[in-house]
Amino acid sequence: MSSSLKTYFPNITQSQLEKFDQLIVLFKEWNAKINLISRKDTEHLYVRHILHSLSIAKHFSFQNGTNIIDIGTGGGFPGIPLAIMFPNANFDLVDRIGKKIIAVDDISKKLELTNVRAIKTKAENLPAKYDFVISRAVTAFPSFVNISSKLFRKNDKITNSGIIYLKGGDFSHEIAHFHEIEVFNINQIFKDDFFETKKIIYLPINI
Repeated sequence: MSSSLKTYFPNITQSQLEKFDQLIVLFKEWNAKINLISRKDTEHLYVRHILHSLSIAKHFSFQNGTNIIDIGTGGGFPGIPLAIMFPNANFDLVDRIGKKIIAVDDISKKLELTNVRAIKTKAENLPAKYDFVISRAVTAFPSFVNISSKLFRKNDKITNSGIIYLKGGDFSHEIAHFHEIEVFNINQIFKDDFFETKKIIYLPINI
């Protein structure tokens, strides 16, 4: 795995590579206790979850002090891989399911990710203090925008605040009314067949 990440991210540090290796071990330990992802999917953890999450890091670079919320984080994706890649940005990983948040919190602490908070709540209950809202297809995109739009803070230092959403399949009808939207094809970054229909949706938010 480490050699693959070094190919995609030439500036990644040895410490970061070690954290990704440790993440795989910790995640599998937790997934054996509770279903964070399908147990059949654990053999694809690196490509379908870690690398999928890191597709965001190929298009966006989060500045120091940036506040990011991962809504419906589940087992910590895409939040934990991105927190490893951007140690000076702040990540709140939010989910309504308590046992998942317990797992995410434990994994983050064992990885010594001081830039991560795992929070059991509905995103709607949180204050408007974020520069980016990220997620992996927890609902239809218009519904997600409705939830997310109230979470943004005004920050003159960040010029590209917005929603970053990982989604697959045909969702053209979901984004038809959003004129400023950008869509990136992940299969142009990573060549595994899994990414054939996977995309990043980016919607800028102006406060």
